[in-house]
Amino acid sequence: MKILVIPIGSWGDVHPLLGIALQLRSRGHDVVFVTNGYFEPIARKAGLEFEALGTADVYRQALNDPDLWHPTRGTKKVLEWSMIELLRPTYQIIEKYHRPGETLVVSAAIGLGARLAYEKLKIPFVTTQLQPMAIYSNERPPRFPAIPEWAPPWLSRFLIRLGDVVVVNPIILPPLNAFRRELGLPPVKGKIFSEFINSPQLVLGLFPEWFAEPPSDWPPQLRLTGFPLYDEKGMTPVDPELKEFLDLGTPPVAFTPGSAMLQGLPFFTAAAEACRLLDRRGLLLTRFKENIPAQLPPGVRHFSFAPFSEVLPRCAALVHHGGIGTMAQALAAGIPQLVMPMAHDQPDNAARLRRLGVGVSIARKHFTAERVAAKLRQLLEDPLVLERARQLAKKFEGVRAIESACDHIEALGKSTAQPLAV
Repeated sequence: MKILVIPIGSWGDVHPLLGIALQLRSRGHDVVFVTNGYFEPIARKAGLEFEALGTADVYRQALNDPDLWHPTRGTKKVLEWSMIELLRPTYQIIEKYHRPGETLVVSAAIGLGARLAYEKLKIPFVTTQLQPMAIYSNERPPRFPAIPEWAPPWLSRFLIRLGDVVVVNPIILPPLNAFRRELGLPPVKGKIFSEFINSPQLVLGLFPEWFAEPPSDWPPQLRLTGFPLYDEKGMTPVDPELKEFLDLGTPPVAFTPGSAMLQGLPFFTAAAEACRLLDRRGLLLTRFKENIPAQLPPGVRHFSFAPFSEVLPRCAALVHHGGIGTMAQALAAGIPQLVMPMAHDQPDNAARLRRLGVGVSIARKHFTAERVAAKLRQLLEDPLVLERARQLAKKFEGVRAIESACDHIEALGKSTAQPLAV
């Protein structure tokens, strides 16, 4: 098959689908990796055909906007950038590569252009959901950033519906329906997140059931695969200086506020001081060196990137933003986690981590060196947390999430002679 794989977002969104793209290519399919030009170097390095969906400059401009990480304004930014600005370009790229009867699209759920191509061009279509928060449920409402943690389910349902009416629909529906009119498609009246973004054919939940037990009202075409832990292992080597750092001392505490965080100086300043207060070694991970304090305590080092699968098993704990990919890697490594959720899916992920008993969270406004040190001490000195983390790590043994995802994709490709349900 000719398969277009279309991730939208940051490294945490790109890595899982890059792993899937490489597995599909290894099975003999003709794969085109379609995402922002910022990620072209890694796609080319992996030997994939690449098509740019927006420029690297646009991506960098988005990262420079502090509102991206605001609990409510961040949602608006994602809607405007990922779902509206990329709507037409996504459709046009799919149309360009479309070979009737041979083409299949695997897209991030927020890639609405892929949904339109499915309807207009009758192209088999798979949506991927990296986090359970993005799959709506009335039975078990997810934890959204703007919803108070104490909110009962009825209030959560009301606030989610209100958000659709007040925020989501006014931003998405006018440009979406204008483009649909151009294509000769009927208008969409609502239910963007609860129904429209999910492929009617196949939705891949790229997480395991033990992390998010499916409620009865999740889409019947949803298939859970487990966490796809692709992180460039075997392609991007660990920095020799980082290897030496890990070899020459006790396991450090690792810190990262996410691959897309350009306003991370307060995070790393508190992280470095927390390590000093605890008298522990620290590993600060970010591609943006300007986020790192000019002076670091002894035993605290900065490195730009390392595959988590090779580094986290040698760390004592991980402090991070609550991104689903980062969280999954720490779960696989069997280490405790301290989460500073800011926006998007992060509060929901943090809540699930707390329920699993292997992590705690701290609000961004409370992320000070003293509080971080206290929370880390609590985690690292609790034998029940450490044992639970080791038990959960065992759940990853023998799981082949990427292979499972590709099995489902291939099965859909083989069944495309059946009538499409639009």
